Amino acid sequence: MTPAEKSLASRIGAHTSWANTPNRNARMAPARAGFMAKFERQVDPDGVMDPADRAKAAESAMKAHMSQLRLIRMAKSTAR
Repeated sequence: MTPAEKSLASRIGAHTSWANTPNRNARMAPARAGFMAKFERQVDPDGVMDPADRAKAAESAMKAHMSQLRLIRMAKSTAR
């Protein structure tokens, strides 16, 4: 298979899988939890913060991360 054919086959598989997923939120819940846990460890590596405060700090860290990704994407699109 060529790289383009492999890419298309993968895309077909992904779309088929999602088409057969009745509850997308349930399927993605473990991934979302793991993603946020990364930011919780980042803002409170020793686990000493109040859980509510840690969650708020982790949310801010995640928003900063996503904003950095957007900035990088914007810089790349204007460089073309």
